[in-house]
Amino acid sequence: MSDLVIVAFSDEATAFEARAELVRLQKDYLVEMEDAVVVTRNEAGEVKLHQAVNMTAAGAVGGGMWGMLIGLLFLNPLLGAAAGAGAGALSGALVDVGINDDFLKDVGKSLDKGQSAVAVLIRKMTADKLLARLDKFRAKGRVIQTSLTDEMEAKLKAVLEKAESLGAADPQLGGNTRAKAGA
Repeated sequence: MSDLVIVAFSDEATAFEARAELVRLQKDYLVEMEDAVVVTRNEAGEVKLHQAVNMTAAGAVGGGMWGMLIGLLFLNPLLGAAAGAGAGALSGALVDVGINDDFLKDVGKSLDKGQSAVAVLIRKMTADKLLARLDKFRAKGRVIQTSLTDEMEAKLKAVLEKAESLGAADPQLGGNTRAKAGA
């Protein structure tokens, strides 16, 4: 079963950097992703999804190749390639693999204007090494949603989110007891 992780960032650039780092981590076999999408909300409030794989283009390429092969059988490869590319592009546009686009658009609407998020569907991961490599994003993100275990989610938040400062300990509540003992 795959795990969904969504992390919000204050700007678009950091979200794209995070997705690029996840792709590098996948090449190093530290994570296996099914999908990785950057969701942005511009200053006008418009939400845009930046898919890692353009299914329309992939469908057009695959359809064009199959169409050309079939066209060769009927002695008209150009017509076959054109028809195949069109059919492939249409089927690619209608296919939604990975994270549901409507769900991601709802996530985008929850972001403040100018913010972004990375939504990742993780099949497998080596958690300790993955978190160590994500340290460059320390205190830059905010975990919006995960399907990870509570323990793993807490570790992810510890890496990505800013630690809340509680200020100086109040002596009335038992803070700074060494100073009292030495006084």
